[in-house]
Amino acid sequence: MGGAPAQGRFITLEGGEGAGKSVQARRLAGRLRERGLAVVLTREPGGSPGAEALREVILSGAAARFGAVGEALLFSAARIDHVDNTIAPALRRGDWVVCDRFADSTRAYQGVAGQLDPDLLAALERVAIGACRPDLTLILDLPAAEGLARAAARRGHAAAADRFEREGLAFHETLRQAFLSIARAEPERCAVIDASAGEDVVAEAIWAVARERLAGALDEEAKAR
Repeated sequence: MGGAPAQGRFITLEGGEGAGKSVQARRLAGRLRERGLAVVLTREPGGSPGAEALREVILSGAAARFGAVGEALLFSAARIDHVDNTIAPALRRGDWVVCDRFADSTRAYQGVAGQLDPDLLAALERVAIGACRPDLTLILDLPAAEGLARAAARRGHAAAADRFEREGLAFHETLRQAFLSIARAEPERCAVIDASAGEDVVAEAIWAVARERLAGALDEEAKAR
């Protein structure tokens, strides 16, 4: 019999459109489950009933007329519900959480690309997430043009692009540089993954980083179970 479960760990995946975050989040969650870990796989915007309701509003483009400030407020409201009802309870249980996008996306999309006041953005982040910050953030890096092409192929010709996919190439290249700047500013938390390789290669690179960065937590969990 193992002892008390270790505190859960929180892993986020970030990057531009078409970088493969959703696929890689599922694969990473599966890899962790293979080790006997309890894992909550979630996403933003969304991940809880209230946040999922706001997801439709945000991605449809209905909030775009309110500008970067309005969108940031909606993302923050969704994030509060997500943290309070999904992420924080899971971590308290000792579960691991793998999240497709989190606060870094607001920093990049509304903060850098949307030129939102950094002080306002920081204040919203403090309110929305408090101490619930990722242990590891994997930034999937891909040239913007390639990411947009992948996103278009994924949704097919019949489906409409969402609010952010409709933005031009310069916007998406700005996002790419914003994510890379975040990684440079917080190297202890962030790791950049080359997302231009095949899905299996990217998955292995992610797993190698997770094992290196969170080896102690993984070992503790193994002993506790």
